[in-house]
Amino acid sequence: MVKCPGQDSRYWKPDDVFETTCPACGQNIEFFKDDPKRKCPKCGQTVTNPKIDLGCAQWCQYAEQCLGVSAGSEADTLCAQLIQEMKAVFGSDTRRIDHALAVLSHAEQIQSAEGGDPLIVKAAAILHDIGILQAERNHGSSAGAYQEIEGPPIARPILQKYQVADPVIDHICNIIANHHSAKDIDTKEFNIVWDADWLVNFPDEHGDQDPARQQEIVNKVFRTGKGRQLASELLIDQTG
Repeated sequence: MVKCPGQDSRYWKPDDVFETTCPACGQNIEFFKDDPKRKCPKCGQTVTNPKIDLGCAQWCQYAEQCLGVSAGSEADTLCAQLIQEMKAVFGSDTRRIDHALAVLSHAEQIQSAEGGDPLIVKAAAILHDIGILQAERNHGSSAGAYQEIEGPPIARPILQKYQVADPVIDHICNIIANHHSAKDIDTKEFNIVWDADWLVNFPDEHGDQDPARQQEIVNKVFRTGKGRQLASELLIDQTG
């Protein structure tokens, strides 16, 4: 088979090889533009390529041989598209972009152990904070309390743009609308995203607690077995 020009490195540009950081340990990871995922060489966590463009892989029968992803893989394709949409909303706010990608990475790891719909988990992880900038514009210092309200109206048209089914959109938007309060939802997908978000936020909120108290908080707050395991391994052992 003739090598696809889009994947032939002779046609690549300098920024088609780049580095990103592992959301779990901060280690630099080198990506080629066509790597869907790579394992962190330091901690072993699987990290999604934040810049991947599946392009022809969405329809090409040779996508799996070429890129290592199945042709028409809805979750992976949507994930790549939503990452770009999320980056467009956040613009130069790299802190929030990095946060969303870190939550996505943890969510994928938890979902692989706990099950649930990968499309819903990935989309909700990427878009969970999508309303924060609008909340800041409308409510100033009270933004945190309003991003659950502002997020779904921004996420819904993005998901509709990619022809996601209405029930799936409803589920994703319901996760976004509850990702801090957990007041109106208790699905497997929600619990995965909840734990992934807590894995990223935990050091800032409870990093100064002693290990015994941290474990109490983990046992109380985290909703999945894999989430509690990761919290104990990645957070408590490192801070104790």
